Amino acid sequence: MTGPLLPEVMCGGDAAPQAALPLASEGVQRFVWQMAHGQILIEIRDGVAYVNGARVEPIAETLQCIGETPER
Repeated sequence: MTGPLLPEVMCGGDAAPQAALPLASEGVQRFVWQMAHGQILIEIRDGVAYVNGARVEPIAETLQCIGETPER
C-alpha cells in the first residue's frame, strides 16, 4: 500500500443506542453492513478481505483448489 486508508462507511440502519466508534485505522478499510440478521464487519487488510474477522477466499483460489480455471 502506498498510504493510509481512512474511510468510514456505515451502511444500513442508524438507530443504534450505542455511541458510534471510529472505523478508520491506517492501512485498513472497514465497512459495517446492516443485514436482516444483524450487522457484519467487512475489512480489507493488505488487499485481503475479511468478514467478521474470517478471511474471504478469492474465487480464483477456490477454483485452483478444485482444479478448474476461471471463465473469462
